[in-house]
Amino acid sequence: MKKFLIQVGVISLSVIVFAACHKKKPQTEPTANATTNPATVSYAVNMKSIVAEHCSPCHIPSKGGNKKAFDNYDGLKSSIDDAIRRIELNPTDKGFMPAMHAKLSDSTIAIFKQWRDAGTPQ
Repeated sequence: MKKFLIQVGVISLSVIVFAACHKKKPQTEPTANATTNPATVSYAVNMKSIVAEHCSPCHIPSKGGNKKAFDNYDGLKSSIDDAIRRIELNPTDKGFMPAMHAKLSDSTIAIFKQWRDAGTPQ
């Protein structure tokens, strides 16, 4: 029994010593990018390419779309709240966008929200 207690004591002491020697890594700030910093999101850099990829042809008049044009800054800016509401719907809900396509990823929807929250920079 005495040998067992000595072994437990040695192991406990070892754990304490090694835990005290462990260096803490300094915390770093995350790098700023479009997904973490809303101020970096703009129509020209982010939104235009998302619209071209996911909102075509319906919202791109040059591709035959007959819905509100999102291929220009003013068109999307004036409808951003409704666009966000509709892209957040489920595909089975009335008014879901993009119609007849898969739901946008959460990260893509987040970029729409970040652009709106940043004041819809051009």
